[in-house]
Amino acid sequence: MGEKRKKPRFYADEIWKFEILLRKAEFYKNCSKTILGRTLFLIYYYRYYKLGIKLNFSIPLNVFGPGLSIAHYGTIVINGNAKIGENCRIQTDVTIGATNGNVLAPQIGNNVYIGSGAKLIGNIIIGNNTVIGANAVVNKSFEDGNITIAGVPAKKISDKNSSIHIKI
Repeated sequence: MGEKRKKPRFYADEIWKFEILLRKAEFYKNCSKTILGRTLFLIYYYRYYKLGIKLNFSIPLNVFGPGLSIAHYGTIVINGNAKIGENCRIQTDVTIGATNGNVLAPQIGNNVYIGSGAKLIGNIIIGNNTVIGANAVVNKSFEDGNITIAGVPAKKISDKNSSIHIKI
């Protein structure tokens, strides 16, 4: 079922290692202003960047809240202006971004599950406890939350929330 270990295995678990490097780089960027802290930031950022290239992740620092869960290897592209809440579970081939050079990107609530191939584009707001179905194209806001959305373009298909997909 789920992993119960507190540390990644030595020979595998690259996604877990990526998430740890992401959080360490964020910590040293945001909290440590000493020479040692800046040096540690550069070391962790370099390792995070290189592992991100290997795993095909483009996830900027300070976008996700605590509890990020990446399910599998594969292309994940996140705009640096996006804001994503706590306990987000994200699958492969997901794009969260802006269009036509716009700086406004999606704002996503807490406990959101994003299915494989989903595209969230533009200045939109997604409410808490939302499930975004596989291959959905979300280009308008769903602020209410506690729903399932899917389709091209995305629309509400159910009142089921993300509680079965996200273990808190």
